[in-house]
Amino acid sequence: MESRIAKSIGLLALWGLVGTVLSLEVYFNNRVSMEYVDFAHVAIPQFGRAAMWAALVPFILRLRKIVPLSGGRWMGGVTFHFLVSFLVMAIYYLGRMFTGMVLEHFPLADFWSMAGKNFYGRNMIDMAYYWAVLAFGYSFEIYQKYKSEELKAAQLEARLIETELKALRQQMHPHFLFNTMNTIAVLVREGKNDEAVTLLARLSALLRMTLENTGIPEVTLRQEMEFLHRYVEIQKARFSDRLLVNLAIAPDALDARIPNLLLQPIVENAILHGVAPKNGPGIVEVSGHVAGGRLHLEVRDDGPGFGPVEGRRREGIGLSNTRERLKKIYGSNQQLVLKSEAGHGVTVQIVLPYRT
Repeated sequence: MESRIAKSIGLLALWGLVGTVLSLEVYFNNRVSMEYVDFAHVAIPQFGRAAMWAALVPFILRLRKIVPLSGGRWMGGVTFHFLVSFLVMAIYYLGRMFTGMVLEHFPLADFWSMAGKNFYGRNMIDMAYYWAVLAFGYSFEIYQKYKSEELKAAQLEARLIETELKALRQQMHPHFLFNTMNTIAVLVREGKNDEAVTLLARLSALLRMTLENTGIPEVTLRQEMEFLHRYVEIQKARFSDRLLVNLAIAPDALDARIPNLLLQPIVENAILHGVAPKNGPGIVEVSGHVAGGRLHLEVRDDGPGFGPVEGRRREGIGLSNTRERLKKIYGSNQQLVLKSEAGHGVTVQIVLPYRT
């Protein structure tokens, strides 16, 4: 209701401004040839003209849809609207002349001669107004189509990101579940039933979290760390004392919103390519903090690493998918850097806008 009132007030103000501009234009034109001009006498017909156009705009916009300019291979549509604009101009001009003569008590027998004598170029402005309304209608239609296409593109982008997220989950589950179930089978064969039950419970909790977050494109870093903690606990059961994971997230970073499953594939890579190939224990460090209005995340391992020549080849599907996801979501307002040196592990650094 309030928006409708505000819209009505805005339209009244707009057409009031049009009437004022028209009145001033005629007033100053008459002042060139006349010593005294009554502004009210000039303004009344010009505000009448503005009111007429305010009433005609919906009709013209409707007529534009019924008979588009492109109708009849353009010739038909353009000709039709040219004739209608001329008719509007002629009716207004002749009606104004007739009203003026009646009010001034001029003999109506002289109507046509006076109409021809007083017609001049400025009367053609009403035709220009008609075509301006048509131009507004087409401009608004183009704008609406642009906004509609923009919305469709955004929805398509969101669906694409959701599809990639589902693909990421499906990519993680098969080998992760296979390895975890294999570990549980080994524990059962070794008679470590309590440890096997604990691992099953952890796997069940992790899968429940995965199902709960299905279709959610963004989560808080706190939620991501809870998921990551459960994932790491399961991996520790597999690698036993060979895996140590340090999670160091600053408190103010925990409420930051990040893409769902952002860190898990990176940590998984660190474990598989950094810890698994080592003969002894391996360390994976996950850290995060906020600086300069941006969220800084880092995943580091102390594995064998690789030289600069191997960098792109060793990036892998998981990291490549993460890089593409970040580009789609944040555009150029993000950064993912892979650093490594042979014998000194791998570091993945991510910088995102800080949003809570």
